[in-house]
Amino acid sequence: MRKYRIRVGLDVDDTLYECNSYAVSIINRRHPDEEPLKIEEIKSWGGEERHGDERIALYSDPEFVRTQPISEGAQEFVQKLSEIADVFFITAVPAPCMSARAERLVKDFPEIPSKNIMIGTRKDVISLDIMLDDGSHNISSSRAAYPVLFRKPWNTDLSGLLSVNSYDDFLHFCEMVRNSFSENFPQLKDGGVLCLVGPSGSSKTEIASGLTALNGFEKPLTSTTRPRRKTEGEESYRFISEEQFVQEMKEGSYVETTVYSGYHFGTSEKDIAHIVEKGAVAVIPIDICGAITLKNLYRDRAMLVFTRRDRAEAIKSIIVRDIDLDDKTRRIMSLDFEYRNSEVCDVEINVGNDVEAAIKQIVNLVHQKS
Repeated sequence: MRKYRIRVGLDVDDTLYECNSYAVSIINRRHPDEEPLKIEEIKSWGGEERHGDERIALYSDPEFVRTQPISEGAQEFVQKLSEIADVFFITAVPAPCMSARAERLVKDFPEIPSKNIMIGTRKDVISLDIMLDDGSHNISSSRAAYPVLFRKPWNTDLSGLLSVNSYDDFLHFCEMVRNSFSENFPQLKDGGVLCLVGPSGSSKTEIASGLTALNGFEKPLTSTTRPRRKTEGEESYRFISEEQFVQEMKEGSYVETTVYSGYHFGTSEKDIAHIVEKGAVAVIPIDICGAITLKNLYRDRAMLVFTRRDRAEAIKSIIVRDIDLDDKTRRIMSLDFEYRNSEVCDVEINVGNDVEAAIKQIVNLVHQKS
């Protein structure tokens, strides 16, 4: 299939340059006698946390914009991306900061033409193939065909968004789109990873349970910060605190991590690898962010299966779950985003109310020959 150059837009603050973390470091220097502000305290782009107004004020200071550190690996990332796509910088800064922002981008990323620097306040009017941004509010209003959220501590308010954890995952996603998914269909006959991706209420957990009751399918133990439900045993998840999860994530304990409905989930590489290496299929109900990470790692030995269920049935399933009202609300609000993720999966299964039929379809897909 003919390759073509896709149009990719990149946010700048906290995508290419350190912004919130830089502001936190400045604030902590200004207030040496206080408990240091932590990046995890920032839960949104607003200013709700300690010294929030002070943090927001920094973003209107041209000197702040002029001295923002480049994120680690950002220049190499943009260089690689420019080889497969037409790259545009989409950035919103106040008028006094526009010159400083443009000068930095031209200097730090010389491979991107200056005409591709879009500075303004309305990101929602720009049409692109793919957009990468750390602001969930920008992603939800984006006109891009594939708006992708760059996961950060402050953008966990929405679940189900197409999202990535790293530059490498985003590059792989862009390759997937550029190639129009013309790569060979995944082959899991000799072991691999089966990612069950679908909206809340689409029976992913039931399908996973049915598959892992069969020979050749196993579910790796996933760590999570969400509370254990009454129906779950110790073997369902590794239930830990948010503090422990964040520490383990910093230590590199997880090959993929994601945030769903405000809770962290993560799976270690060893827990997946020992299943795949013995020729079995690791079955993981997962959101699209984690699925893209695993697809990047296992390539044609990873199959992304979108489990589709009628919206009304999915909502009914969410409503009757033993979860709090806020969690139910977040899941229902995320449905529109999650249904869009079917476009980036390898195959779609219409579950309906027949979980057994869906399981049989998936088994046939795994065992089919190339």
